Amino acid sequence: MCGIVGIIAERPIANDIYDSLVQLQHRGQDAAGIITCNDRLHIKKGLGLVRDIFESRHIQRLKGSMGIGHTRYPTSGRKNEDEVQPFWTSVPNGIAFAHNGNIVNYKELREDVIMNRKRYLNTYSDSEMLMQLFADVLQRCLGNNSSHLISDLTFFDGLCIASSELFSMIKGSVSAVCIIKDRGLIALRDPHGIRPLVMGEKIGENGKKEYIFASEDTMFYMLGYTLVRDVSPGELIYIDQKGKLHSRIIQHKSFTPCIFEYVYFARPDTMMNNINIYRARLRMGENLGKLWKERYGDIRPDVIIPAPSTANTMALAMAKKLHVNYSEGLYKNTFIGRTFIMSNQKERMQSVRYKLVPQRLEIQGKDVMIVDDSIVRGTTSREIVKMVREFGAHKIYFVSACPPVTQPCYYGVDIPTSKELIAASKNEEEIREFLKADILLYQRLEDLIEAVTRKGNHHIDTPCTACLGGSYIHLQEEEDKS
Repeated sequence: MCGIVGIIAERPIANDIYDSLVQLQHRGQDAAGIITCNDRLHIKKGLGLVRDIFESRHIQRLKGSMGIGHTRYPTSGRKNEDEVQPFWTSVPNGIAFAHNGNIVNYKELREDVIMNRKRYLNTYSDSEMLMQLFADVLQRCLGNNSSHLISDLTFFDGLCIASSELFSMIKGSVSAVCIIKDRGLIALRDPHGIRPLVMGEKIGENGKKEYIFASEDTMFYMLGYTLVRDVSPGELIYIDQKGKLHSRIIQHKSFTPCIFEYVYFARPDTMMNNINIYRARLRMGENLGKLWKERYGDIRPDVIIPAPSTANTMALAMAKKLHVNYSEGLYKNTFIGRTFIMSNQKERMQSVRYKLVPQRLEIQGKDVMIVDDSIVRGTTSREIVKMVREFGAHKIYFVSACPPVTQPCYYGVDIPTSKELIAASKNEEEIREFLKADILLYQRLEDLIEAVTRKGNHHIDTPCTACLGGSYIHLQEEEDKS
């Protein structure tokens, strides 16, 4: 899970890319980078939060009317500045590339890129490998022709051939933005549409359209863009330097976007795959309320509180369904990052008490229901239960809006091994005992899928639920072929 953005206009766009990355900070706190282009590529990257990396002097040096940006949440590679996106290569033409997703068959493709295609890789990032693979295939499609002398339609045909070959080789998830010097901006999404990518547009001061592509539309209103649509699964979009849009569906497969985007990653004000995240989370809370009544009859807490802030919407809807008071009984310090994307367990546990402070008057002497978006490793949930207990709660009921996370994700979520997942080795009763909660309730998978897909003209075949015990898409494809 990372945040990407690409903009093409007829004016300097560095400020807009910076503002976009701030609005995508929730998708990655490890590092960030921007590359812009006029007659050459201009680059600034660094470790940490967006606001700490870029100063006004850096923005002034990022010249050009097209550019891309990236906020990093690492799922492959190493934590150092060499791994920070966007990546760039000089051949052909000068390409900059930013990627959200994860390549499952990275090792074999890396060997192909180095040994057969004779491309140098400076890092262990699957995104750099993907860029070099794309650049090599594109160069072969263009032949010996100089890229800037080829017509836009011919160049677009070359991009489509390169993208088709890329899709045929990779297993995993790809949402990417790319700029090519003297040519324009490219947006690309894998045929299953696992990771999100949306398109916006506005009319510039000169009367011509400007385009933006991003992981979420969180910055569109602020920057004056209108949400047009999602980039379709398997689609390539190319905006040439005249501002003309070229689009083609390269491959069509089952549409299986990641369900965890709706549970946790995306901001509630996002429209994703034509589904409103806020409304989807309200429906998750409603379904939890129905399940609680089914399982526990007339048992009711005195108060329902969310584990802020992703779960606020779910807890509010559940409280309404059960006719129970809702309270923000845990105050969140918004200057502390998201614990799920901390780099290690020690950081996660330490940050829970840094960022969450229980409000005694809302908790003391009461039966408290805590609603959280999910339970992944269990350490954060256990710490929350412990804090609420220390502030005088009588009984504690812990509710997860997501079913048990039982398998690692290979498509862009940093859950590399089953050993880290509490539900992979413990049953629900053992997890309840580990959390030291009086009652533990998980959302049913069918109820979560229903909450996500109930509304919206989304065309989703079925969300990817691999981490919740479902099938891995790349393995299912291999089975289908055999």
